[in-house]
Amino acid sequence: MNILDFNALLVLAAQSDTIDIPCECVIHRADGWISRPATLDPALLVPVGTLREDPFVEPTFAEYHPGGTRYDSPDAPIAPRWYPYNRCDAAHCRNCGRAWLCYTEAGGYFVDPRIRALRAAPLVDAPLEA
Repeated sequence: MNILDFNALLVLAAQSDTIDIPCECVIHRADGWISRPATLDPALLVPVGTLREDPFVEPTFAEYHPGGTRYDSPDAPIAPRWYPYNRCDAAHCRNCGRAWLCYTEAGGYFVDPRIRALRAAPLVDAPLEA
């Protein structure tokens, strides 16, 4: 799967922002991270690329919230180098073309596929702190 750099992600998000047609993928409000609803067919989301820069390096679990947002906040920044974005894949809806971020939260006793709508406004090219 091809790695999406910040500019490619921004283009994908900007294109997605212009789509204004009804689709079953948007009945699920996902401005912030949510568990992928059981009613959303996973086959609807077609992989486009990944934000994982190097499959051999364990990315950080640190989150980027300079404005005091939380992981699931609708206005939380999408910062590709930070958790959970650094473990995401990007996909688009097979029917309408809207872009989504997808990753799997894996806890000690569960696996939870999660999604977030990819939008241009919250995208931030924030470097990791040294």
